[in-house]
Amino acid sequence: MKFSICLPTGFEGVMYPIPFVKPEDFVRLGVMCEKLGYDSVWGNDHITTQKYVAELFPNTPPNFYEPLITLTAIGAATTKLRLGTALLVLPMRDPVYLAKQLTTLDQLTNGRFVMAVGLGAYREEFAAWNSRLASARRGDMLDEGIEALLKLLYEKSASHEGKFYAFKDVEMFPKAKQDPFPLFIGGHNIEAVERAARIGHGWLPGWRPLSEMKERIELLRRRTAENGRDPMSVEVAPQFSFTIAKTMEEAERIYMESGLVAHRKSLAYTGRDLSQQVVANLVGSADVILEKIAYLKSIGVDHCSALMIPADNMSEFEDQVQWFAEDVMRRVPA
Repeated sequence: MKFSICLPTGFEGVMYPIPFVKPEDFVRLGVMCEKLGYDSVWGNDHITTQKYVAELFPNTPPNFYEPLITLTAIGAATTKLRLGTALLVLPMRDPVYLAKQLTTLDQLTNGRFVMAVGLGAYREEFAAWNSRLASARRGDMLDEGIEALLKLLYEKSASHEGKFYAFKDVEMFPKAKQDPFPLFIGGHNIEAVERAARIGHGWLPGWRPLSEMKERIELLRRRTAENGRDPMSVEVAPQFSFTIAKTMEEAERIYMESGLVAHRKSLAYTGRDLSQQVVANLVGSADVILEKIAYLKSIGVDHCSALMIPADNMSEFEDQVQWFAEDVMRRVPA
């Protein structure tokens, strides 16, 4: 079982106070995670303020940091830590320049970059980014964007003529150091499972009720095999959140009073049963969390990825990172 941390690149106002993180905090946090034995750190992707955040903080816009540039800075200060995006909003990215960015980042970090792509949590952000595409189906853009990216990653001279993207005879060198390049598919709906089974090296959904998570892992394995691939070749890497405390009661109180709960309410359209969020996430004492991890491992989870941490400031955030590493990760059986 692997564990990794979600960087607060785009969480001010969304689940943290404003201000929360300073630019220099990112490199320090990356170095800390490497020393503590985390597999990786992941950056999330936001461009502009969400409507509910603007209502909560009408006079203080949040600071959102571009994840690829942030990960490059961390990569320069570390040697083993993997670097990922959770998630990169592919419909809001040009595939040609994105391919150049990700292959450069992969080369500069000696093959430590992992890209997870998805639709993005807030359609309103997509509409603000490009009002001319406001009515486009983002799932179609995601599928075409992945198709275009794969051509750029692997073909000597790549061309594409599609509904949303077009380029001709693009030679994209250097290629990524990793071959195959690790492409993770984000999202928890059936369409995302199908994408991961068809072309993904990993599946990175948000948390779901545990019975549903088990069912979708089983579906992923079955559909991967039916696509002619090794059913175990797709890393199951759900994004959970965690709060560790001395007792279960204290952990639940801290968790439920956090800004993360307001964030979850803003995503109610995803259909998650919020009454299950404490049970289905890594909330509790160290012993309770270890029991949850054992269950997740038994249903096929390979990686508790891009773990989100409710906190009121960076000091609390870093305390949780250290506590989890020392009292949980080190006790997980190999």
